[in-house]
Amino acid sequence: MENNPIHPVKTTSEVKSSIIDAFYIGNYKSQIGLPFHVDNCYLHLRCFTNAINAINWIKANSKMPQIIFCESELSGTNSIELLSYFKKESKKPLAFYFICLNQPSESFIQEALNAKADELFELPLKDGIVYEKIKLFINKKNNSDSNKDDKTDKNDHLKRGFDIILSALALIALSPLLLLFAVLIKIDSKGPVFFISKRVGQGYKVFDFYKFRSMKTGAEHLIDKLKDQNQYAQNNNEEKANGCEECKKLKHPCSTILHIDGKEICENFHNRSRLENKASFIKFKNDPRVTPLGQFLRKSSIDELPQLINILKGDMSFVGNRPLPVYEAEQLTTDKWSLRFNAPAGLTGLWQVSKRGKSEMSETERKELDNTYALNHSFVGDLKLILRTIPALTQKENV
Repeated sequence: MENNPIHPVKTTSEVKSSIIDAFYIGNYKSQIGLPFHVDNCYLHLRCFTNAINAINWIKANSKMPQIIFCESELSGTNSIELLSYFKKESKKPLAFYFICLNQPSESFIQEALNAKADELFELPLKDGIVYEKIKLFINKKNNSDSNKDDKTDKNDHLKRGFDIILSALALIALSPLLLLFAVLIKIDSKGPVFFISKRVGQGYKVFDFYKFRSMKTGAEHLIDKLKDQNQYAQNNNEEKANGCEECKKLKHPCSTILHIDGKEICENFHNRSRLENKASFIKFKNDPRVTPLGQFLRKSSIDELPQLINILKGDMSFVGNRPLPVYEAEQLTTDKWSLRFNAPAGLTGLWQVSKRGKSEMSETERKELDNTYALNHSFVGDLKLILRTIPALTQKENV
């Protein structure tokens, strides 16, 4: 039987308000061990062995679930296309979680990210991981519902109207300058005028991001060879060299002491260091990939001007958190750091005007500034950041 809730549904109005409708699509539900309830919310799960039955149930009942668990490999169905279908059809926040019975390929992870999957769970599941992700979704949904008032809508309309008018006027006024630098770029080095890459913005939306090309053609393939020069990775290593802050506060080890490479290190700090070993952002000092003209374009920020097109299209705003390359965004899907994607993607933002040109800025500092903006941004605050951006453009260091 396809439609089978995993527990009886209570009928009091109080309990009904705390029921989370969920689907499981696939054949291995019995191996997953999904939670019965999360906080005061009951998980009302309907199981379907294939996508067709799930879609037919929705059409027959005119009701969408709030959470969907879907196995990554479904017989006769492309699970990525299924994700896109549900995200498109849902008129309310929808959490879509992939259950990966085997280790997912890099291509599948990228496709899932582009299609706005909320999480990929790989078997065997870590204890409590599904519970915590559902709890996070419920909290975000509740916050979203409570914050969508007239003031917020007015702020969004002002911001978008400002972006459209100013970007259109800027493109018209700067068109002779844009044409001049397009010609200079073609003369300076071989390759296209624009560098177009996939970037991840608000709500993990992936879009084509425009810049004047400031690097040699094929520069993106040199990243692995230059990873030891990444300033953010170096800053992370400096942070790790300082040792465990918890041990310092307690004045004694906070966990079991391990002996690694002739050094003593507490187990908690060692585990955290392993998880954070890969830097999320990439920045090089005296980047060898940059062309001679590109050095000037970057230092003057002229290379950013084509993003006026992104702003006019609605991919970005003048002020927000910088949109990230996909390989960087993949490192920021944890509960703590995914908050930055609640804010619009921007041409300039809080971390640029606060720390721009300072090589000692750590990756953690940048991520915390992004979170701060996501929590506190407003139209008036954006205008102040635009005014602060002007002196920031006279930076001494190329970033």
